[in-house]
Amino acid sequence: MTAIVVEGLWKTYADVRAVDGLSFTVQTGEVFALLGPNGAGKTTTVEILTGHRSRSGGRVTVLGVDPATGGREYRERIGAVLQSAGFEEEFTVRELVRLQATYYPRVNDPDDVIELVGLADKRAARTKTLSGGQRRRLDLALGLVGAPELLFLDEPTTGFDPSARHHAWDLIARLRALGTTILLTTHYMDEAQRLADRVAVLRAGRLIALGPPDHLGGDAARQHTIRFDLPRGVARTDLPVLVGAVSLADGAVTVATPDPVRDLHTLSGWALDDNVELPDLRVARPSLEEVYLRLTEEPDDDD
Repeated sequence: MTAIVVEGLWKTYADVRAVDGLSFTVQTGEVFALLGPNGAGKTTTVEILTGHRSRSGGRVTVLGVDPATGGREYRERIGAVLQSAGFEEEFTVRELVRLQATYYPRVNDPDDVIELVGLADKRAARTKTLSGGQRRRLDLALGLVGAPELLFLDEPTTGFDPSARHHAWDLIARLRALGTTILLTTHYMDEAQRLADRVAVLRAGRLIALGPPDHLGGDAARQHTIRFDLPRGVARTDLPVLVGAVSLADGAVTVATPDPVRDLHTLSGWALDDNVELPDLRVARPSLEEVYLRLTEEPDDDD
């Protein structure tokens, strides 16, 4: 089943088109990540999907409902952890989560949720005493207490230390295993790689790439790299002919190749035949971060 359908979505602010013809779908039970630099339109898109912001055009349905007209019944089915949220500073953590629970017909136990997000020792603390990372955990608790069918997470681990980030990742993985559909935005590529079934990359409000993290950008963007130190007594011209592009810098050979198996076979065969060592031989595939940076790189003004 399809949980989210976005077709030709656009949003303008004065002369700026923050979202420009965006189209994608999210399947039920999927973790879907929106990636892109600041100003790419990620937060605007999430706010439209949650019903917090109107759209200028296009079609949007979430859980079969138009967020712009879904009203309370729609909001009771979703959870949202947005970038900025305000708390009543004099409430304790427990009081605030329990209050949030009263807004939903179906809830998770507030104390269980508080423990789940790692705030068990802060149950009685007033929100004004919480650190930035603790406040973000409270945001997450408020988004979860209503037992959402679909959870929106806009930069959910901003301000978290590494331990807290990994705790949040485990939590998201557990929610996914329970069938919760999750749409998240993040600037952490390792987070998207770890959590997302598919990612969509935005630039200037437009979709520029869509797919599983390991296949983003197609074969050209995700070509492998073979590296080794040039053996003593061997010149670059002595190397066998390879499919990939070969370069030499500071005594190290780099082969950027779309066919690593074939090139490794050629290299190893040549090395065995000529009784040559290939020192520090390594094969690596590009990380999601490397692919993302290529995709979002601004074009050269001189081109």
